[in-house]
This record gives sequence, structure tokens and C-alpha cells, in this order.
Amino acid sequence: MRKPRFQRDNPKARRIVAPPHGIDLAEVAESCRYVGSPYHKDRPSFAGTSYRRRPDASMCPRDLADCRELVEGWLRDAVRAGQVGVWDGGYPRYVWYREGDMVFEARQGSPGSGEYHGYPLSPAQRVRGLS
Repeated sequence: MRKPRFQRDNPKARRIVAPPHGIDLAEVAESCRYVGSPYHKDRPSFAGTSYRRRPDASMCPRDLADCRELVEGWLRDAVRAGQVGVWDGGYPRYVWYREGDMVFEARQGSPGSGEYHGYPLSPAQRVRGLS
């Protein structure tokens, strides 16, 4: 008998994974940079302004538009805490940070760059292993 679809393990699901052997999370965290993305903004910010916002892009809170240092601190704190997903090029491809009731996902741009942009997740988008 086949296992029902809803119980299958989805390899693309958001989940916390352990870093590869020999990776120092504190060292990786210090070299991560938050560059932002205009696709998640509806007003000018340090990341620029998107005049053609992607329809599937979630909007970042407006009060974070000029808070690059704060958001970069969240990124680094999350990496140090191991709140990371699949690794790619010496850096995690995904990083998750919870601020109050909101969970933010940061995604690495080019593999190995250590540069991230981020966006809030909807309440339905859960990250397995994130407390």
C-alpha cells in the first residue's frame, strides 16, 4: 500500500539542517551580508525601489526599509543559532529568523557570495525545526 501524499516527506520543505562537517557557524555568520531586494519593497529603501514588483513577492514591513544594519544583525544571529537550510557554496542557501509572530526568510543570491535578501513568510509557510 502506498503512503498517502500528505504524509510524504517533501524535500523542498523549509527545514533546519545541520551545517556540513567542519563549518564554524560563527565564522560564516560574520561574513554574511544583507543586501536586500527591491522586489519586496513598495517604497525607496537601501535596496532600491521596484517599480515592477513581482506579484508573488511578499512585502517587507515598511518600517524596515532603512534598517539594513538591524536586518543584517538578524541574519547573522540566525546563522550563529543554526537556523539555516540547505548549504550551497560554503553558505546556507536559506536562513530563518523569528521576530515576534513574524518569521523572515533570507535567501542567498549567488552561491558562495554570502549575500542575502529577505522577506517575511506567511503564517502558512512553516519552517520545520524553527522554534
